[in-house]
Amino acid sequence: MISLHTHSIFSDGELLPSELARRCERAGYRYLAITDHADSSNLEDIIRNVSRAAADFNRTSKLKVLPGIEITHVDPSLIGGLAAKARSLGARVVVVHGETITEPVKKGTNLAAIRAKVDILAHPGCISKAEMALAKKNNVLIEITTRKGHSLTNGYVAKLALECGAPMVLNTDAHIPADIVGRDFGLKVAMGAGLSRKQAENLFVNSEKFVKRTAGLA
Repeated sequence: MISLHTHSIFSDGELLPSELARRCERAGYRYLAITDHADSSNLEDIIRNVSRAAADFNRTSKLKVLPGIEITHVDPSLIGGLAAKARSLGARVVVVHGETITEPVKKGTNLAAIRAKVDILAHPGCISKAEMALAKKNNVLIEITTRKGHSLTNGYVAKLALECGAPMVLNTDAHIPADIVGRDFGLKVAMGAGLSRKQAENLFVNSEKFVKRTAGLA
């Protein structure tokens, strides 16, 4: 199991990075990205603190932790600059909090994230076909999520991604221990979104390819 989108106490999660990683390790995860919510007020602190915890954990464990960030509820005009800054500070996974239907995310966020070529567009809600086609062109990974609420549009997102050929990954968006789900449950969520088993399994293949290509943890 791989999840490239999770949260610790450095935003709105319940667990220290070390406990989050340990619980994921116990659940059979091989790679984990900790991507706490950030804007310009806390981006530097999150990346610095999570990077320290990840380095400690990675020295002693089979599970490998990637320090990341989820740029959240900022004006679309700021997304490109914050994504570039996050990478310069050492974020290995840059996620943008997409236009989920369960929160008042500013219109234009999906497009700004895709134009900025972030790594993952999380829970993109009712993303347009033109945006999805651009995500394919820019190799932005589109998230299918196991998280309650955000998963309401999984079926729409998966269908459009398949139509446009955009790459998808499955993430947990874990905030609490109960959000740490296993591979079998993840497959069921993906198939519940209308994917075949082979297509669902390919979400994990895409995550692994990302880790090996971009995150440098081959």
